[in-house]
This record gives sequence, C-alpha cells and structure tokens, in this order.
Amino acid sequence: MLARLFPDRFVPVLLATILLASLLPVRGAAVPVAQAISTAAIIFLFFLNGVRLPREEVLHGIRNWKLQGSALAFCFGGMALLGLAAQAATASLLPATLALGFLFLGILPSTVQSATAASSLAGGNVAASVVAAALLNLSGVALSPLLFALLAGNQGDIHGEAVLRIVSILLVPFVAGQLMQRWLRPWVLAHRGLATFMDRSAIAIAVYVAFSAAVVAGIWGLLDGREIAIVLLAVAALLALSFGSAWALGGLLKLARADRITLLFAGAQKSIAVGAPLAATLFAPAIAGMVLVPILVYHMAQLILSAWIAPALRAEKV
Repeated sequence: MLARLFPDRFVPVLLATILLASLLPVRGAAVPVAQAISTAAIIFLFFLNGVRLPREEVLHGIRNWKLQGSALAFCFGGMALLGLAAQAATASLLPATLALGFLFLGILPSTVQSATAASSLAGGNVAASVVAAALLNLSGVALSPLLFALLAGNQGDIHGEAVLRIVSILLVPFVAGQLMQRWLRPWVLAHRGLATFMDRSAIAIAVYVAFSAAVVAGIWGLLDGREIAIVLLAVAALLALSFGSAWALGGLLKLARADRITLLFAGAQKSIAVGAPLAATLFAPAIAGMVLVPILVYHMAQLILSAWIAPALRAEKV
C-alpha cells in the first residue's frame, strides 16, 4: 500500500524531513553550523550534477530542436506564467511570501532522474529525456534567478550579494563538475545508488535547514487549515494545467508519441534539487522556508502523479 501511495521513495523522505524540522528545528547557536553544513551540501549537490549531466549527449540532442525548444519554452515560459497566475490568484488569500512561492515554483527547471525515469516507464524517448533534463538544468542555473527577478517585481530584487552567492554556490561548483567529468563521471555512473543517496541527502539537508528557520519564525502559527487547503487546491490546479498543457502542446506540434511523452514529463515536472538551494541563496532563512512550501507540495505530488500516469501511457501504447 505504501508503494502505491508513495511510488518514489524520496516522497516519504521529504515528508520526514518536514516533520523533523517541525518537531526539532535548528535553533540558537546551532543555526550558523547548520547553515554552513547546508551550504556545503548545496555546493556538493551542484558539483555532482555537473559531473553527472552529459555534455556530449546534450550537444547531440540539440539537433532535435523541435522537442528541446518546446521543452525549454514550456518549462521556463508556460510554467513561469502559470506560476505567476497562481501567485496572483492566491495573493489575497495567503501570506505574501507563501503566494510568492507559486511564482518561484514556476521558474524552476525540470527534474533530472524522475523525469527521465517516468519517460522511460511510459515508453518515451529516453535519450531525448536525458538531453532535455540536462539542457533545462544547465539553463536553469542562469535563467531561473533572472526570470524570478523579472516577474516578481520588488519581491524579486536580487542584490549583489545574492548574485555572488548564486555564482559561488551554484554556478562555480556546477562548472567544476563539468570540467571534472572526464575523471569522475565513470565512477558516478558505476555507483548510481550511492550518487543518488548523496544527491538526495544534500536536498534533504537544504530543505531541513530552510524549513527549520520557517518553523522558528512561526510558519505553523501563520498558516491555518483554510490556507493549507488553498495551497493544496492551487497545487492540484497547477498539476492539472501543467501536465494537461504539456501533453496538448506536444499534440499541437505533432511530435512523435515518444517525444510527446518526453515533453510531458520534462516540461511539467519541477525540481526541488534546484529549488531548495536557490531559495536558500535568494531569501533570508525565515522567508526561504515559506517560499518553499508550494514547490515541496508540488514536487511530492508530481512524483506520485507521474508514477500513475506513466504505466497508463505505456499500456495505451500497447
């Protein structure tokens, strides 16, 4: 029953992380230490992503410009507008930083492993999924902060210190990982399980530290049952619109069925692996946890939804 409810094992890990942060948040003198550990975990995460994302496959896959271009346009264009619309719709119903989280969700890149795995399970173009994930995440390191600054107005003001943090904590480790691919990528590919464990551990640490600050700042006192229900309903609407629109776009572009499946998961999924570190970089700790709430809910829901949709698409194909 648990396997059916949580098809991806990372879902209960995220739930446990939020519960732990709610019950035992980092406080007092431990905060600087926890933030240093979180920063180190984020640097390692982006270094590992740089090692893992294949440059050669990206360059080869760019030739499928129709699929890759539509994935980029939908992920950073269509989804950004959906996030902006969700922020506007919830602005009068939720705390401002929580509503801002919907826009933040919209400007993030796609997932890497889960989008590729879902595409494979559904009978999609796996090679194109790998390329799309790589392109979207390579682009997202630069595009996501710029889009947020462009669409968020005064709330998205990115000052010099934040730019420096983005470059030093996200971009530099990623580029270093790309440069070290020749020596480290064979080891990472040979130890996928360990690499995934380290990857998800880094995400969990970043989420725990960010959400701890929100708990200490009184997030559960600021949110009542009505507001939590609004977040859940807004995320459900976003899921329906994002997955439905991505599938419809593939049909309008007359993509091959395998490419259409790739666009569905690459376009509609959003990455907590980029979201948590970027929130920690852009926002003060107490704000970051609140901004992360929509992407945390969306990320867990998309994993469950994708695990249900993928077998149905494969069965339909057969």
